[in-house]
Amino acid sequence: MAVTFKRKWLRNGAAAIGIAALSIGAYLGFLQLSGNFHTVIAGELYRSAQPTAGQIEEYARNYGIRTIVNLRGPSKNAAWYTDEVATTQRLGIKHIDFRMVSSRELTAEQADQLVALLKDAPKPILIHCQAGADRTGLVSVIYSHQIAGVPTEKAEQQLSLYFGHVGLPLVSKAYAMDRTWEMLERHYGLSREPFTAPI
Repeated sequence: MAVTFKRKWLRNGAAAIGIAALSIGAYLGFLQLSGNFHTVIAGELYRSAQPTAGQIEEYARNYGIRTIVNLRGPSKNAAWYTDEVATTQRLGIKHIDFRMVSSRELTAEQADQLVALLKDAPKPILIHCQAGADRTGLVSVIYSHQIAGVPTEKAEQQLSLYFGHVGLPLVSKAYAMDRTWEMLERHYGLSREPFTAPI
């Protein structure tokens, strides 16, 4: 009887884990299909996955976007890049390239350059990477905290599973974004427990 109960419990547990994994996968898929567009600071900063030309037009029309910061860096031979540059030129939107790699930590100097760039850029700004989850999440945290003055705990929510960021050490290469924020907390003189991305 005990063995049967244990097997049933294990089967039910495995089924629950499978359903949870499928649900998370479906949610992450939805984020990508929808463009993963979100407001960070209304009227100042918005975030998304790689936008199409049509999405750039829509965001400019609906949110008044005046600057796009491409966190993927220049890719002169890629269709997405040439489309983005052509669309921003046609719409009179300032286009800025700031290359980041989701598996590589930023230095404090790079973060300071990014803060200066974001402070000076005409607002509202749209920031994007490929998925709008990892690089975009870190930059949203930095902007929220260092420019908009959002409290640390609230700013950190920009780097979470809600936006598609999976911040798990030894599992996700994008955990470099979490490590970057931990370093920046020290750089900015924030004294608190080590950062753990909310799920």
